[in-house]
Amino acid sequence: MRPPVPRALAYCIALAWCGLPLAAQAQAAAPSAWDEPLTLRKSPALQETIPESVRTQLPVFVTGDRISGQTDLNATIEGNAELRRGDTVIRADRLDYNVPEDLAKARGNVRINRAGNSYEGSALDLRVDAFEGFFTDARYRLLATQAHGEANRVDFIDRDRALVHSATYTTCQRDNEASWSPAWVLRADKIRIDNEEEVGTAEGAVLEFQGVPVLPIPYITFPLSDKRKSGLLPPTIGLDSRDGLDYTQPYYWNIAPNRDATLRAALMSKRGANLGGEFRYLEPTYQGEINADVMPSDRLRDRERWGITAKHQGVIDSSIGGLGLNLNLNRVSDDNYWRDFGRASEPLRQRLLPNDAMLSWGSGDFSAQVRTLKWQTLQDVTSPIVPPYDRMPQLSWRYTPSALPGGLDASVELDTTRFEAARALTGQPNADRSYALAQISRPFLSPGGFVTPKLQLHTTQYQFDSALSNGSRSASRTLPTFSVDSGLVFERDANFFGRSFLQTLEPRAFYTYTPFSDQSRLPVYDTAANDFNFATVYTENAYGGNDRIADNNLLTLGVTTRLLDPDTGAENVRFGVAQRLRFSDQDVTLPGMAPVSERLSDVLVGAGINWTQKWAFDSLVQYNPKTQRSIRSTLSARYSPGNYRTVSAAYRFQRGTSEQIDIGWQWPLNDLWGDKGQDLGAGRGQGGGRWYSVARLNYSMQDRKLVDTVVGLEYDSCCWIGRVVLERLQNSTSTSNTRLLFQIEFVGFSRLSLGSSPLETFKQHVPRYQYLRDQVSAPSRFSNYD
Repeated sequence: MRPPVPRALAYCIALAWCGLPLAAQAQAAAPSAWDEPLTLRKSPALQETIPESVRTQLPVFVTGDRISGQTDLNATIEGNAELRRGDTVIRADRLDYNVPEDLAKARGNVRINRAGNSYEGSALDLRVDAFEGFFTDARYRLLATQAHGEANRVDFIDRDRALVHSATYTTCQRDNEASWSPAWVLRADKIRIDNEEEVGTAEGAVLEFQGVPVLPIPYITFPLSDKRKSGLLPPTIGLDSRDGLDYTQPYYWNIAPNRDATLRAALMSKRGANLGGEFRYLEPTYQGEINADVMPSDRLRDRERWGITAKHQGVIDSSIGGLGLNLNLNRVSDDNYWRDFGRASEPLRQRLLPNDAMLSWGSGDFSAQVRTLKWQTLQDVTSPIVPPYDRMPQLSWRYTPSALPGGLDASVELDTTRFEAARALTGQPNADRSYALAQISRPFLSPGGFVTPKLQLHTTQYQFDSALSNGSRSASRTLPTFSVDSGLVFERDANFFGRSFLQTLEPRAFYTYTPFSDQSRLPVYDTAANDFNFATVYTENAYGGNDRIADNNLLTLGVTTRLLDPDTGAENVRFGVAQRLRFSDQDVTLPGMAPVSERLSDVLVGAGINWTQKWAFDSLVQYNPKTQRSIRSTLSARYSPGNYRTVSAAYRFQRGTSEQIDIGWQWPLNDLWGDKGQDLGAGRGQGGGRWYSVARLNYSMQDRKLVDTVVGLEYDSCCWIGRVVLERLQNSTSTSNTRLLFQIEFVGFSRLSLGSSPLETFKQHVPRYQYLRDQVSAPSRFSNYD
């Protein structure tokens, strides 16, 4: 037996046991080495994972109060024993290390730290490099999820896999109280830890919540990170005024890194069984998703029900240019589907379902597309709607030369479309419509302003399936349009309320002229009046589409002033006003509308304030100076002083149509009694033991009732989050659906939902809602480094 070795010399002895000749140690310690100046060498960045080629060549270091043994054979370390190799550290009261077998046996207060994952216990046998062995009476903590537990025994299979016997698993963190117990814990006969796949598997498990067993789980997998994995997802149980008791069991299939599917089976007490699924794919040049549901026999309607949505976007580069294919397909079994299954699939909540396919091509200055659009119109006997026209097909071609002499801009657009719909509902003949639109402009630009004259020529040809009121089966129209857009930009330094700004003054004038052409007999296929706002007030045509070209002779005058941050250029304040001056009547209108004879249009007034990141205000008012009344008003404000604290309010008014108040918020209730919580950042909550109120209320002042209501509470206990939501949404003018949703989220384990996910409800309806636990990057192994 060798005499005890002082701790300061332990590392030199460790080198000898690793095979380095003692002569080399003596040479390294020669006085001449200390006489030379130190030279700094470049080192690569610290690596989260040590490469296999490097790890197998790493030395073993041992330290302790007393070390004895034989060179290249064994070592015994007693008192504060430590063995270190790469990202693995073993500490114990006593440690025996066999060099040829790479076997470490540790006894007494044993602790392992491998890449941030730690284990503690009474006895350990481990082959260090292979990380094979066992640990008895162990306690463990996983770095990625901060989950921890206890076990009778831990078998280390290799560096990434372990089998934990008679184990517990929880993410609840221990406090200083002696009576502490986790709020939730999973007790299992076996837990398999797979750090390579980042998946845990429990067998023969029972989930306990607040000390009460709530769910036996014969077999379950759970994530050890935010990585996707195949397996059963937590079931959903809900109470619904329409469906009754609803049980849904989903299964997630991680097909490939760029493909996955979610299969689901549901049983509704009032309606029957439903099967469905979602498939998603993502490739470098295309992506898409397919979602489908089928109910073989729905007792609510006494028939089979089904719905499907599919979306695809793709681009292919070819020798003839870029080719693109976009699909948006939506189809359901019957007219009541939007009312009965709206919450299951948002695109199918609408009564007008598009089935749209478009093939596009582009090369240089040219582009073209072929499109088919067919609508499924879900009719209601109490409120029937006129279906839009199908486009079967639509062919378009566009030429936009990129380089013209003299600074000119020009384009030519050709289009031919076949419009089809049920004539009994539209009251119009179907038709083939072709048009050509050519335009040329010359922008004159300078730092202080701009002038852009533009000339357009629009020609249209119709061929109808049946005769018009004048007996004609065809019609044509050719119209020129001239416009001049101009504006100035003035700037000055300004100071308001102790802040410095760059203030602008931007007057703008826009004139347009189009001669009159009688279009009253032409059917309307794709045309509607433009909304009156700051974006459309400076345009040539009052209509969107190509069936009406307004006979305009008008001048639009407006002015905008802004306060800009001189350092960042951010807009802090904006105020604008605009009005049209009409020199002659507008006689071209949509069917059923009177000519526009007012010389002065309504006045548009808009203002926006973003004084700080906390406050925001926006408004738009359409004011009629003749009646001295507002025609339409929209006012909105938001206050967001920090994460999980936001309040928004909006007032929307349209004379003779609607008047609504919309309020939404997410706010910690603990603020009411002075508990401001912790600023842990987005996606981490604000500390444990906190209540949050979340809501969205939409009130119709005209009907004197709440139209849509979402009111909920969230409780964050650090390792679990509870949610309860009352949701009442209008699904027609006279009916609504009410749901009560519950959810318990075991942080770092899974979400068990009672009711369709409250998280989806909050995110969809509450402006700027933030999850209490968003996915965050995995912690570094150096954050728990020994």
